[in-house]
Amino acid sequence: MESEQLHRTYLDLTTPHVADACMRLGVAVRCAPAGTVPLWNGTHLVGRARPARHFGSVDVFLEAIDRAEPGEVLVVDNAGRQDEACVGDLVTLEASRAGLAGILIWGLHRDTAELRTIRLPIFSLGALPVGPQRLDPRDPAALESAMSGPHSVTADDFVLGDDDGVLFVPVDRAADVAQVATTIRDTERAQAARMQLGNTLRNQADVAGYIAARAANPETTFRQHLRYNGGEIEE
Repeated sequence: MESEQLHRTYLDLTTPHVADACMRLGVAVRCAPAGTVPLWNGTHLVGRARPARHFGSVDVFLEAIDRAEPGEVLVVDNAGRQDEACVGDLVTLEASRAGLAGILIWGLHRDTAELRTIRLPIFSLGALPVGPQRLDPRDPAALESAMSGPHSVTADDFVLGDDDGVLFVPVDRAADVAQVATTIRDTERAQAARMQLGNTLRNQADVAGYIAARAANPETTFRQHLRYNGGEIEE
């Protein structure tokens, strides 16, 4: 699935919708580490991953951007380091001018004010004023994969990010995941609308019926009950 189509497909889906859909389909739920947040609220990022592993110099980012297609997301692996920022305003501006959809950093950024002016979606673990003071040997596969926490990300994945965090999903499952996520989203919105009209979530989920079913069969789970009744709360 191309980046433009990914964007259209996931434009109105959140990371919770997609995480629940992955669980339902048996697709591994891979998230960037907790605390990976956007620079401003309301950010929605989606695009195919363009990985790059940082070893102390920005040249790897420039090479990755040179190889990237418009709409891709630069996924930066800096091993979660807290002693240096690895992405600043110039790399971000370069990525923006090349048409990338955003940057995800397993590590820190700097030049926060300039990044907010550039307005390219950025997710990171936070900010630090100091840049790299090292130059480590570069892995020949530095442009083939990137880690984000315990998860390896390649060009076969796409990135979805919002205020709740960041997910990685295989591109070849994008359509299936989107279909299920859309169903979950629509069901939850309908439930919320009914709640606003006075129909409680307890009533919609038939909690009394669940308690009776559990009494008859202690192995009955709430998730089974919800699926039987076509509701959503948890996956």
